[in-house]
Amino acid sequence: MKKILVANRGEIAIRVMKTAHKMGIKTVAVFSTADRNAPHVKFANEAVCIGEPPSNQSYLRGDKIIEVAKQLHVDAIHPGYGFLSENASFAELCEENNIIFIGPKSKAIKIMGSKLAAKDAVKAYNIPMVPGIDEAITDVIKAKKIAKEIGFPILIKASAGGGGKGMRIVEKESDLESQMNRAISEATSAFGDGSVFIEKYVTSPRHIEIQIMADSHGNVLHFFERECSIQRRHQKVVEEAPSCVLSPELRNKMGEAAIKVAKSCDYLGAGTVEFLLDADHNFYFLEMNTRLQVEHPVTELISGVDLVELQIKIARGEALKIKQDELTINGHALELRVYAEDPLNDFLPSVGHLEVYKLPVGKGIRVDNGFEEGMDIPIYYDPMLSKLITYAKTREEAIELMIMAIDNYEVKGIETTLAFGKYVCEHEAFRSGNFDTHFVKNYYSPEALKSETENEAKIAALIALKQYIEDQKLLRLSNY
Repeated sequence: MKKILVANRGEIAIRVMKTAHKMGIKTVAVFSTADRNAPHVKFANEAVCIGEPPSNQSYLRGDKIIEVAKQLHVDAIHPGYGFLSENASFAELCEENNIIFIGPKSKAIKIMGSKLAAKDAVKAYNIPMVPGIDEAITDVIKAKKIAKEIGFPILIKASAGGGGKGMRIVEKESDLESQMNRAISEATSAFGDGSVFIEKYVTSPRHIEIQIMADSHGNVLHFFERECSIQRRHQKVVEEAPSCVLSPELRNKMGEAAIKVAKSCDYLGAGTVEFLLDADHNFYFLEMNTRLQVEHPVTELISGVDLVELQIKIARGEALKIKQDELTINGHALELRVYAEDPLNDFLPSVGHLEVYKLPVGKGIRVDNGFEEGMDIPIYYDPMLSKLITYAKTREEAIELMIMAIDNYEVKGIETTLAFGKYVCEHEAFRSGNFDTHFVKNYYSPEALKSETENEAKIAALIALKQYIEDQKLLRLSNY
């Protein structure tokens, strides 16, 4: 493998290219006209414009990407996350054109891309699942009957979906029909597939996921868990590894279950098996993400492995050289997704010009970044600027280092989630480990963030005033 095309943009494109360059592999960047001056374009050995800013005219144009790959004699394509990373047709297109797709085979993507097909595949492996119905449903009368059997509250979920789209919590029977119609409508417009299913709503759930890696020689490993419970709109903002609530026994059980999920669909490469953990520490299979996750750096830091390097080696046909019992957890890692969003305005995207953009540096601080000072934030794509990651011996130290790194991250011209990340890290519920996926709903409000920011400003002003008075005293003394 001499040349890899990275079919993505921003921080993940640079992240993949860094490892490829380290391995002596040349890289090709693709970009839209909006990204002409983006850092990932400059970072690659070669770069080709593939279309206009909207994703469906550039980064989602699988045919165009294949065309570029063939012209530049590319051996493999790394899809990153998002865009075409979980598109089975694109994986097949790569295979048909003798280009290695750095990811699973299209069959596994198809199975795990449908929540219902995924549930069906893992059935034989005795993996715990949330009580519910494992078939698509549109009949409201039937839905009411099932809901009564499993008991309210229930969750309506889009079979083809993710990111909270086509998802509705229903507390009582009278709300079922309207919420079901909304979920079907949302799923249809988001995924072109309106099929939904019903399951018991787990109250106070934690979102725990297990990183797996499978080679073509029958070896499957798990690289421990990530805690991803701090979310807004069902999307993660703060992640950490390991989770502070898992015992070694529970960790092993969940790791073994994740390996079984991978085996159920003949998996290849890097994948993540997501579980819900209830208040009594029972875990339930949620879904599998058939790609590299946004939050993979926290796993890399605690396990000491380069997951992208393993992806590339597996794609080349190599066997995993590590054994499960050789993997150990060292230290603690936290990640904050730095989004161009306004936490004081319902986390709405904040587009604009990066007047000031300075990254924190120091021991235990890693920033996977995709932007530079002076750039504009395009409105066409996911608003993530970077990922701020801290690593230390203990969870407490990693949290303190994160607060310090946030304070040293300078951004002017747009709003970001940095202040929200600091709010989380300073909150007692997070620090104590006593939190779940409802953290934002239970503890966060724009007013709380505003008052905390104002308090900090007052403290800073008082410190400055005290220092000024001390300086004046010294000045007077020196004049005598």
